[in-house]
Amino acid sequence: MGWFRNRTARRGRTPRAGRPYPIDEQAVAHLTEFVQTHRGVEAYIEQPTMFIQPTLLLVAYDGQWTRRRVPSPDWARSFAKHMEIPGYDAAVVGYPQRMRDYNHRQKLLAQRKLADES
Repeated sequence: MGWFRNRTARRGRTPRAGRPYPIDEQAVAHLTEFVQTHRGVEAYIEQPTMFIQPTLLLVAYDGQWTRRRVPSPDWARSFAKHMEIPGYDAAVVGYPQRMRDYNHRQKLLAQRKLADES
C-alpha cells in the first residue's frame, strides 16, 4: 500500500530534519552571551529526529537554561569546545535535575505572583 509513502523521498529530497540548518547569527550571539553571563554552564546536545533539527541546550549551575536550533550535533560539540564548557549527549545522560528544579521554582513563583494579584 502506498498511502503513507514519504513524499519527499519520492521527490528525491531529504526530509527537513536531515537538511543542514543555517545557524542564525542572533542564535550564536544568544548562546555566547548565555555562556558568558552565567556560571557553571553545561551543553546538552539534542540529536535530530525526523521532524526537528538538532538543538543545543545550555544549562547554568542554578538550573536556568536556554535552547536553540543548531546546524548539526557536530556544530554543537565544536561550540561547546570553543566556549570551553562540557558537552553531553542529552539522549545518553539525560537532563540535569537542577533544570527541572528551576522550572518547578519558576512555576511556584508565577503561582504566588498570581495569588498576590488576586
